[in-house]
Amino acid sequence: MHDDGGPALFRLVRFWSRRWPRGVAQEAGPDAALPQNVLVVDAVDTLRREGAEATVGELARRLGLDHSGASRMVTAAEQGGYLERRRSPSDGRRSVLALTPDGRALLGASLRWQQARFAELVGHWDEPDRTAFARYLSRLAREVRA
Repeated sequence: MHDDGGPALFRLVRFWSRRWPRGVAQEAGPDAALPQNVLVVDAVDTLRREGAEATVGELARRLGLDHSGASRMVTAAEQGGYLERRRSPSDGRRSVLALTPDGRALLGASLRWQQARFAELVGHWDEPDRTAFARYLSRLAREVRA
């Protein structure tokens, strides 16, 4: 048992959870997105990849917010041009969220930022260690979603 694994994981989560959306927003340039838009765009894309409908309620659950807080974030992302609401194909009375071209561009910037930070952090490791660590992180992320 690795007693330092839990605390180390949570130190990393605390460190990166605030830097990631701000870092992406700062690198986006003078018309930078709000950091909250990065979170919303990522969550909507994650729901899409998992085959779930991206609703305000589901977004609230994913981001650990109440419904009104998530609704305000969605409205800001819509006003920023990153999201649009569409009618749900499974229930025409509900709205689902979809990324706009600007939202997909912001998502791409976020993924590039994440990949660059990973490379900076472990770039000095040898290739087998980098590959193994990336594989373990991916495995943990899949298991957490399950």
